[in-house]
Amino acid sequence: MPKVSRRAVLALSAAAPLTLPAIARAAGPADAKFEALAKGWVDANLRLNPVGATQVGDHRFDDQIDDMGPTGRAAIIKLATETLAALQATPRAELSRANQVDAAILENQVRSDLWTLQALQPYAWDPLTWNAVAGGALYNLTAREFAPLDVRLRSATARMQKLPALLAQARQELVPARVPKIHADTVVGQNKGLHSLVDGIVADGAKLAPADRARLEAAAKTCKAAIDEHQTWLETVLVPGAKGEFRLGAALYDAKLAFALNSPLSRAEIKARALAEMTSLRATMYDISARFLAGKPGAPPTPARPTDAQRQAAIEAALEYAYAQKPARDKLVEAAEATLVEATAFVRARNIVTVPKDPVKIGLVPEFQRGVAVAYCDAPGPLDKGQQTYYKISPIPDDWTAAQADSFLREYNSLGIQEVTVHEAMPGHYLQLAHANAYPSVLRAVLSSGPFVEGWACYAQDVMADEGYLDRDPLYLLVHLKLQLRVCANALLDQAVHVDNISRDEAMKLMTVQAFQQEREAAGKWVRAQLSQAQLPTYFVGWEEHKALRKQAEAKWSKSFTLKRYHDGILSFGSPPARFAGQLLFDLPIA
Repeated sequence: MPKVSRRAVLALSAAAPLTLPAIARAAGPADAKFEALAKGWVDANLRLNPVGATQVGDHRFDDQIDDMGPTGRAAIIKLATETLAALQATPRAELSRANQVDAAILENQVRSDLWTLQALQPYAWDPLTWNAVAGGALYNLTAREFAPLDVRLRSATARMQKLPALLAQARQELVPARVPKIHADTVVGQNKGLHSLVDGIVADGAKLAPADRARLEAAAKTCKAAIDEHQTWLETVLVPGAKGEFRLGAALYDAKLAFALNSPLSRAEIKARALAEMTSLRATMYDISARFLAGKPGAPPTPARPTDAQRQAAIEAALEYAYAQKPARDKLVEAAEATLVEATAFVRARNIVTVPKDPVKIGLVPEFQRGVAVAYCDAPGPLDKGQQTYYKISPIPDDWTAAQADSFLREYNSLGIQEVTVHEAMPGHYLQLAHANAYPSVLRAVLSSGPFVEGWACYAQDVMADEGYLDRDPLYLLVHLKLQLRVCANALLDQAVHVDNISRDEAMKLMTVQAFQQEREAAGKWVRAQLSQAQLPTYFVGWEEHKALRKQAEAKWSKSFTLKRYHDGILSFGSPPARFAGQLLFDLPIA
């Protein structure tokens, strides 16, 4: 998954220029008026979200920090209300096709902003939203060399001076009785990680002039004291008082899901499709397992018409051979590096899609971000040109037992790491975001679609398997299908948690039995499903949409269809909701 900032502002990759589609410029008064509206919204939105602005590459506000209190929220509501009114007065039919798409995307965003602050109110019950701003305020300044070190450190000094006020604001706005215990427990660990960010900045401060270094060190001392004060409050007030419900309930969940997906698919349709896909994937996995196990000593029976128990036993037995191939506990980064080289060479050799020239660097997830996802693509913002893309991996915690580490490595075995690399980097997130960053609409870059981005990465895994990656190794295919089962389970788990009141035991059975996940992976996903809402289904919905678009292209282009033509084409419009990308690619009405 790509790393996201508050309010779902996705960071996109800076890469070598790729082939661009024609983008209609302002062709008439309606286009000119809309483009001014869009530009004005982007500018105002980034001013109100300076930490997010740094992430997307607008560095005018690098010395500022978000106001998440009543005044800041009122400003966001005012901007969204005025923008929505202006959009409703815009004659959509008079806009260029590109601007019709951008207008629809912007309307979904401002409606989401209004609903989030007025109905969902995460500022009052989700401490992780506050931590994301606090950590991002510093991390976004140090992760990349977008400006000279002394410039970035002066900005970091200013933000460290402001961080105590943000943390005090969090203590004032959060209502412990509304905070779910899982959120409180998670933020306790993440807040401690802020110390490492400050320490890293202080270490770099040795390169500053004496006066600047003195200011930085003073700000760091005050900032660390504020982090410690906040840690005490988290442990003595928030955690004991956390009595909130982590389940959203149907009304809030359905509303958030609609905004997050911006797709015609309903919750019920997603559930039906995910269940059907799981059944199909498990049947294919059984067929592969039966062939692989043939003649193996001690193999379970694999009849042509297996019972549920026989199917389960055969797939589990075959997967054990894959689990045996795993990296050492402290060699995850090295394993990922090797797979990245291999995957990149395969994509180039098969001419699957245009490959960007910029390299990807592999590293560890920062401490303040751990506890939610195992890996993500950390790409520079669309306004930061020529900056590094990182493929981040969470290390195995030092306090895990050997059994817990082994469970993790069984899930992320050597073939599993191959799949994660395909998803996060090549030809998944890194490649797709590099193409997206070449599209000239800043609005579309800032408001990229989660389902399009995540769905592409899942679809990219299918492409690699279909094209014969790793010589169609049956164990690799099994692991690939198992990870696609995870995509289905993600979608089912999310709504089951927030609407259907699934228990932990039921959730673990869905993941460990139906989707063959290891205990550590499933336990982590159970936590993630409680901490997030409507993000886990983006993988499945986007995957379904990308598969449908591919079939549409094959039918429409027939003998002139090639993977490279289709992939370069569908990736050339940025990261809009998939239906819009298809309408643009196939020259259909925008709807």
